[in-house]
Amino acid sequence: MPLPDVERESSHDRSRVVGRYHEPVTTKEQLHKLVDELSEQEAAAALVIVERRRDDPMLQALASAPLDDEPSDADEDAGAAEALADYRRGKTVSSEQLRAELDLD
Repeated sequence: MPLPDVERESSHDRSRVVGRYHEPVTTKEQLHKLVDELSEQEAAAALVIVERRRDDPMLQALASAPLDDEPSDADEDAGAAEALADYRRGKTVSSEQLRAELDLD
């Protein structure tokens, strides 16, 4: 007699059974599964991103910073809307142009 298809999640280990097979559910299991599916070129690009993130103190600081949960005011909202509209119209400044304008080169 075949086993019935079952879908359940265990609260103590977050393992999930679908049918007779275990699906990865921890973050590391999901990551391992994705990595196994990457081409060599995709894996090389992903490795660069992960290594840079681990080694960049600014990215580490941003990742550990608390969320900004203060409400914005009408002026901030208007400024953000204006900036987004400019961006959508292509009215942008490259980082090189900004550095030149601020004499940072």
